[in-house]
Amino acid sequence: MIRKYVEVRKHMDADNIINWCPPEVIQKYMSGGMCGYDRDGCPIWYEIIGPLDAKGILLSASKQDLLKNKYRDCEMLLQECDKQTQKLGKRVEVVMMIYDCEGLGLKHLWKPAVEAYGELLSMFEENYPETLKRLFVIKAPKLFPVAYNLIKHFLSEDTRKKIVVLGANWKEVLQKYIAPEEIPVVYGGTLQDPDGNPKCVTKINYGGDIPKKYYVRDQLKQQYEHLVVVNRGSSHQVEYEILFPGCVLRWQFMSEGADVGFGVYLKTRIGERQRAGEMMEVLPNQRYNAHLVPEDGSFTCSVAGIYVLRFDNTYSYLHAKKVSYTVEVLLPDKKSEEQIQQLEETMNELDLNNAHQ
Repeated sequence: MIRKYVEVRKHMDADNIINWCPPEVIQKYMSGGMCGYDRDGCPIWYEIIGPLDAKGILLSASKQDLLKNKYRDCEMLLQECDKQTQKLGKRVEVVMMIYDCEGLGLKHLWKPAVEAYGELLSMFEENYPETLKRLFVIKAPKLFPVAYNLIKHFLSEDTRKKIVVLGANWKEVLQKYIAPEEIPVVYGGTLQDPDGNPKCVTKINYGGDIPKKYYVRDQLKQQYEHLVVVNRGSSHQVEYEILFPGCVLRWQFMSEGADVGFGVYLKTRIGERQRAGEMMEVLPNQRYNAHLVPEDGSFTCSVAGIYVLRFDNTYSYLHAKKVSYTVEVLLPDKKSEEQIQQLEETMNELDLNNAHQ
């Protein structure tokens, strides 16, 4: 373990990495940043999830540069801990993290993005295992348990115990651990930029959609699990059983030679094959130029049942289509799902009590 740690530090040129200048696209669009200190003097790092263009960043920067950038962030935080140790006259060795999950959506569940984020988490776990003090998740949407379930296996049990999902009273909770003057105005404190910006954009990057001028590749190489030939004038259906609401169907596919139709349906009769017109259409069928750009997408299942992914070639009277595809069913993390549900119920009770007063 120590040997690997030393090798990684050498590979990343850790002693000089603070002076490394990331590519422009990372500097401009990789969201997050260090801002303020908690009541114990520990640095605070913000991760801003919603505006992060995960697909754009992977098409514009190398994975190695993304890893190196995250390593640089970690080294900067450790350097800040050392400064706080000298300033306060006591050991400061850990970091507070705040994950703003507002805007977390299906686009963030794009498989290559999840895999890349997993590598970043693994790097953090392997090289900075005792650095995290506490991680607060704020503004978590209903999709959060699914997203968390995808990445939690990259985290140690010790790290998982430090993750706290906050409810609607998150501003009050944050102020128990952080003085208001150390929290940006946008997060309920009084800290702002010299020009009065409440977001403290001089310290926190809020990301955004990446212009295509930064793209260095059109697509990422994708390995597909299945290959099927959809004959001319016909369709191919694959079924997935969803046992409870909140699961996410995620797919990637490409066709050879020409476009192919695709839609998602919910069966109305179990145990028999149904035509498209006999099922409930949940994602309208349309033709995709998947022979030019591989298609990826996802759908949150609001009800349990048998879902049918249908590749449509009924409109082609001349050509069969070869379709390569991968489909996954993403399950929510039950513990965090229950936690969010409890937080919502608590806030609903408070609203009801306030209404009766």
